[in-house]
Formats: sequence, C-alpha cells, structure tokens
Amino acid sequence: MEPTPVDFSVKVDQQILVNAYKLMLTAKTMAHLYEENKAICSKYVHSTSRGHEAIQLATACHLTPRDFLSVYYRDESILLGLGLQPYELMLQLMAKRDDPFSGGRTYYGHPSLRREGFPVIPHQSSATGMQAIPATGMAHALAYLESQGLENVEEGRVALCSLGDGSVTEGEVAEAFQMAVLKKLPIIYLVQDNDWGISATGEEMRAMDAYEYAAGFKGMERLRVDGSDFVDSYLGMEEAFRIVRTERRPVLVHAKCPLLGHHTSGVRREWYRGDNLNQHSLQDPLPKLGNLLLEIGYTEADLEQMVQEVEQEVQAQYEQALAAANPDPATFNLHEFAPTPIIEEKGNRNPAGAEKTTMVDAALHAVDDILKQYPEALFYGQDVGGELGGVFREAALLAKKYGDNRVFNTPIQEAYIVGSTAGMSAVGAKPIVEIQFADYIWPGINQLVEELSKSCYLSMGKFPIQSLIRVPIGAYGGGGPYHSGSIESTLLNIRGIKVVYPSNAADMKGLMKAAFLDPNPVVMLEHKGLYWSKVPGTEDAKTFEPDADYILPLGKANVVQQASPEQLRNGTTVTVITYGMGVYWAKAASKELSGSVEIVDLRTLNPLDWETVVASVELHGKVLVLTEEPLMNSFAESLAGRISRECFQRLDAPVFTLGAENLPAIPLNVELEKMMLPNADKVLASLQDLLDY
Repeated sequence: MEPTPVDFSVKVDQQILVNAYKLMLTAKTMAHLYEENKAICSKYVHSTSRGHEAIQLATACHLTPRDFLSVYYRDESILLGLGLQPYELMLQLMAKRDDPFSGGRTYYGHPSLRREGFPVIPHQSSATGMQAIPATGMAHALAYLESQGLENVEEGRVALCSLGDGSVTEGEVAEAFQMAVLKKLPIIYLVQDNDWGISATGEEMRAMDAYEYAAGFKGMERLRVDGSDFVDSYLGMEEAFRIVRTERRPVLVHAKCPLLGHHTSGVRREWYRGDNLNQHSLQDPLPKLGNLLLEIGYTEADLEQMVQEVEQEVQAQYEQALAAANPDPATFNLHEFAPTPIIEEKGNRNPAGAEKTTMVDAALHAVDDILKQYPEALFYGQDVGGELGGVFREAALLAKKYGDNRVFNTPIQEAYIVGSTAGMSAVGAKPIVEIQFADYIWPGINQLVEELSKSCYLSMGKFPIQSLIRVPIGAYGGGGPYHSGSIESTLLNIRGIKVVYPSNAADMKGLMKAAFLDPNPVVMLEHKGLYWSKVPGTEDAKTFEPDADYILPLGKANVVQQASPEQLRNGTTVTVITYGMGVYWAKAASKELSGSVEIVDLRTLNPLDWETVVASVELHGKVLVLTEEPLMNSFAESLAGRISRECFQRLDAPVFTLGAENLPAIPLNVELEKMMLPNADKVLASLQDLLDY
C-alpha cells in the first residue's frame, strides 16, 4: 500500500514508521491474546511491553549484529524489532522445548541469543538492576580489546543495557555507572520510566529519576526522550548511538513511558492502579503512531488492513506454539558446565634446574605466563595494579609489564569485579579478577549466584562464563575478624561454579592455568598462611616451580602422604581428607603416629574427586574429614555424611570431622584465634581417638 502524497516532513523514513506500527500492533495483539488465554499463558509468570513499544522499537532500529544487548524482562518489543518472531517468544512463554533462548528453562522476556544477523544477547537474571554490571562488563571488554588492537575501534561496537527506572536505585547500578564514566566505556543505558515498580509509585521509591541521578556521574552524557512517541524516541536513540559509536563514551537515555499492561501476569493491575491506568492510556504509543501515519497519507482502511493481517498472523503463530513439543524431561541436567579442554596433567612439574618457590610467587608467575600467552587476558581488582601489585604482592610489577589497560585497580566494588566478568566473557575477553580478602566477597555474591552460576545452564550452553576469581582466604595469625575467614561452604552451595583450593606452589601454578582455560566460572581460594610458608609447619608449601607449560586439571585430588605397608597390614591406619591448611596440620600430627596416616589433599572442592576419596576410605576404613571452617553445616560435614552413606560397609568407625569452633568470626587476639581454629595438636587427638575406636 502506498500513502497519498502530502506536504508533510517527517525525519524518519516512512517504511520504518510502517514497520514500527505493525510491530506495535503485534505486541498489542500478543498481550491481548495472553490475557484472553490466561489458563494457558499465565501458567508461567510473564510481562509484556505494552506502553513501552515506541522506545523499544526505536532502539531496535539502531542496533546492529556487531553490538551487544542486555534487555530487561519487559523488552518484548526490542526482540520483535530485532526480527524475532512471536512464535519464538511464545515458545518461551509456554516453556517449550524449542524455546530458542533456554529450552523452556527460564522466564518469558529473558533471552540469551547467539544468532547470525542479531546482536549478541547474553543470559542475564531477572534481578532488576543487576544486569547493569554484566552489561558494563561487555562495554569494558570492547574498550579493552580495542586498546590492545584486537578489535577495530572504527567499527564502533556498542553495548546497550536496558533498565526500568525503579531498578536504578540498586547499588549495583551505581557501581556500573561509576566504572562506565571512569573508564569511558562505549555503553548506552536505556532507562524506561513508567512511574511504577510493582505496586509502588516512583514518588515512593526515589528522590529523583534516572536522568537527574545520572548527573552525579561526571562524564555521563544524558538525553531525555518521550518514550511513547516513536519519532522522538528514534531520533533520540539515533543521537545516543552516534555519540557512543564515534566518541566511545557512555550515554544514559531516559524515556518516559506509560504502563498499559500489568507489572507481570502474577500481579493484577486492577488491584492498585485505579484511575492511573486511564491516565496512562492517553499516552498509548500505538494510536500516536497511527495518527502520524494518517497525517502523512495513509488511510484508516490501510491501518485496519494492517490490524487484520497482524491479528491473523499472531493467532496462527500462537496455535503453532501451543502444538509445539515440551522439553524432554531427561535433558533437565544438561549444561551445568561447559566441557573443559583441560582433562590431563601436562608439562613438567619438576623441571631440571628448577628452584623452590613460594605459593604467592607461583601464582604471580602463572598469571604472568597467562598474560604473555593470551592477549585477550586481563587482570583487575583492588590494589592489584600500579606499584603495589596486590596487598600480598601477588601481582607485583604486572601492571608495569603489561600496561594499565591489562592490569589495573578497581574501586571498592566487589559486585562489579565479579559481575563484570560475565560481560567480559560474552564479548571474548578473558578476565582474571581478585577479591582482596575472602571476608569481602559478600557484596559480589549476588552477581556470582544470579549472573555467573546460572548462565550456562539457563542459556542451554550458549553462554558459559569464563571467569577466574582469585580470593585470598584463611587465618594466618592475628588477621582478625575481617581478614581471616573461610567461605568455601557458602561457595559450594552455589551450583554452576567451580571451587579450587591449592595447598602448595606447584599445584597453585598448575591449577591456575587450568582454571583460566576452563570455560566456566572458577573461584580459586588461596590460603594467605601458605603464601610464603612462614607459618611453622608449612614449609612443604614451597615446591620446585613447574615450567610454563604445566597444567593440572581441576577435580583431581592428590594423596600427599601414604601410610606404611606394615601399618596397613596391621589394620592400624586412618585417612585424612582435607585441603588447604588442613594438609599441614595433618602432616604435623601424623609425625606422632608413624606410618599410620594417609593424607588426601582434595585440591578442588567442586568438582570433587570422589573416586580418590572412596579409594582412600575403603583402603583404611577409618577417616577424618578436616577443615578450617566452623564445622556446623559445613562442606566437611556434608562430605562426611556422603562418606558415611556410600562407604558404610567398608567403615570400621564413624566418620570423624574436625573444624573451627562454631563462632561468627575469628577474634583478633592470637591466643583467642588458636582456641577457635584447628591445629596439629587437635588433629592428633582426633586421630588417636579414631585409631583407638
């Protein structure tokens, strides 16, 4: 259909306007269809884009297949604007097998897409506001790769992060904004403001809107658009993309929109909206754009024909989605992790002429080797850059060697340090990051749980996150309550991450390389008391340094001490299953029990080398599980329970456990610390009780 020519100037191409109108009709028809079929479509909670269509479709017009996109749960029209079909979105709505994003695993409007001709859309959680950090990580990766000549800056690739205005009050959004302006990152923050949270109004939730808030972030370009007006939105987004593509700096676009649907299908709008819904209906983007089409020469009949065509097509796709297959229940456990290429030990663990080295130096040399070999690798965290090179000197001089773009300090932002690695990985950078002390990891747990751990599983393997997170851990004599804690049990309750805990220099180097090359999130716990082998009894943590090619696979325990054949024949042996500092407490204690103690160093806590544990337990029949953590509800108790259940017939005594006292913190005074923690004497007493059982 061709419009009647009129003397009217519009700054947007007519075909773009027509396509946008059809897609607005599509979004409206889908929303009405879902409402009319509540029994089917509200089985799983969903949200729609009603009221937000104009700004979303305008945004989609400016995205290219070279860009990266982070959407939020209301961004259905962005997906339609990019070319996704209603049928594909409906497959996710109904949790069908061929849902292109997650195979029926995650909510409607939560895409994860790697498809030719589309922007990359990594997985993200539905925790509102949390997507800002991974999205900023994507922009950070683009800036980093461009700085290294690994990406052409002239391509002007952009990351776009879509947010609801209510989510901007999240602290993690502030961390994202801070890094975006600090590093001058190529990102657009699209903030869609409809004045509502769920049932809370903007006036209840905030002292200012996102545009006003962003003024506090020096270097953030700010634009306001009428999010209900397609032309104003299109031109505003055109300018935002121009700035970011050419000037490589962040922009925030604040778009005021009406909310015409419910918050989600689980919260009925009539319960709290009142007359507000009628007020918002006056700003409906669809009739606004329809009136514009009439002004430029289209007729009512033309618009009605579009309505009929769209309704027929959406209905047909809905019926097709209804008939689509459900997921095979047998596939429920696929894609917890992406396969790792590191499955066997490689390189020389004891090269000729090697000297003994400390764990901290082995870690430093491992990262040095990685940065030397992999230009896409970078290392960041608090105080790891510049002259200091980490509070434990574990990154000493790396910034000088590789430059401030590759090894750099971050603000005190544990959430950003952890969560940005998700965005980095999606773009192709390979981050190594550090949390300064295990006791400081808690602000980053949100990102670790919601963004990193779930991505591979919920994206059906499309977006595993390569992330190596280094965490100095453990007590080392007077560190006090905020520098001495153990956190492994908390981490091990997070599915979808790997947890590594080396106890000597050679293992540190080999496991660090394997952790870096693993395509999944890996947390490497590094005991501060073992770093320099200065704590009495930890001299064996120093080892000959392996060569640069040495790699030790994750999930392989090591029998670091065997019982004597004579004691085995006499049936007077016990095995200690432990890791970290526990290895050295067990070694010291075993000197008083000549030949009676085998020590298994787990080295990796997830994945666990269960075969080695079982073999050792069955060989000796008596077992002590030893940890530095407070014992109650710990990984050690869980492991002991599993041993008791699966090895019961081969046990000659109950499974013993030993750990720290069940107190909330480690006291500063060293004598109080000794009372709380395990030590060689406590281990010896437990072993003697076990042998005498």
